[in-house]
Amino acid sequence: MHSECLTGDVFHSSRCDCGEQLDETINKMATEGGVLLYLRQEGRGIGLYNKIDAYRLQSEGLNTYEANNHLGFADDLRDFEEAAQMLKALGVKQIRLVTNNPKKIRELKEHGIEIQEVINTMAHVKAGNENYLKAKASHGKHNLDL
Repeated sequence: MHSECLTGDVFHSSRCDCGEQLDETINKMATEGGVLLYLRQEGRGIGLYNKIDAYRLQSEGLNTYEANNHLGFADDLRDFEEAAQMLKALGVKQIRLVTNNPKKIRELKEHGIEIQEVINTMAHVKAGNENYLKAKASHGKHNLDL
């Protein structure tokens, strides 16, 4: 399951590792199989326009969560109920989930999806995304090996 990130997935932004996480997951699926849900949740749910505003604030020194908060948004507006509904519609009741995000795990379980295994992606550190990854690990409690 992957939340849309136009800047990372398409343009390989230096501010995140979303594109690299997606590529890593697709490569795993090529050998192990699976289902990829591509969720329209740009910028942890704030949308592309607001995400660009958040980028400006990050350039001024705020981390990714602080920037969203400064714009009046919660840390993460995403809801994974629709993802659980999609899996159920496909007849999938138990999964091996590729994620570093504890919120995805918790919400899928709350919506009746059994998670057999959590597979963490690598932290794809590059010039420009170090603070982003540190904020995800410390503030968002993502399971990242930095």
